[in-house]
Amino acid sequence: MTSSSAGSSARSSTDSPAGSSPAGLVREFHRAFGLHARTTPAEVSPELAAHRGELLAEEAAEVAEVAVAGPLDRLAHELADVVYVAYGTALVHGIDLDAVIAEVHRSNMSKLGPDGQVARRADGKVLKGEHYRAPDVSAVLRSQGWIPGGEA
Repeated sequence: MTSSSAGSSARSSTDSPAGSSPAGLVREFHRAFGLHARTTPAEVSPELAAHRGELLAEEAAEVAEVAVAGPLDRLAHELADVVYVAYGTALVHGIDLDAVIAEVHRSNMSKLGPDGQVARRADGKVLKGEHYRAPDVSAVLRSQGWIPGGEA
């Protein structure tokens, strides 16, 4: 719902020029607030990298804090914050995170054996089988214009 009064709800994501993808929404936020954003993958300064790492650690700690005890609405909020900061960190580095996630997904799906069987650890973690193929994140980044050893 769109509203012009200050105390009312913000625009919905579908009203936003960024659309509703996490990458687009975070890009809109970075532009609106004058935050770093690259269009090609590259290393960033150690200070900026450390700052982004601290933000991610802070958000992950908040998830860990509420993951067991809840409440569920707070867990959902904290999970969204982790994703938001992760997409922001990718944007700061010029990484198309959706493409990286697709490559990691492809790799994860290769854990499934050709017979459809899943190997699991006692705690339920899915294990890598003989058909597992590691993700080639370097290839994804190179396709986005990354030059290994590029400047910060």
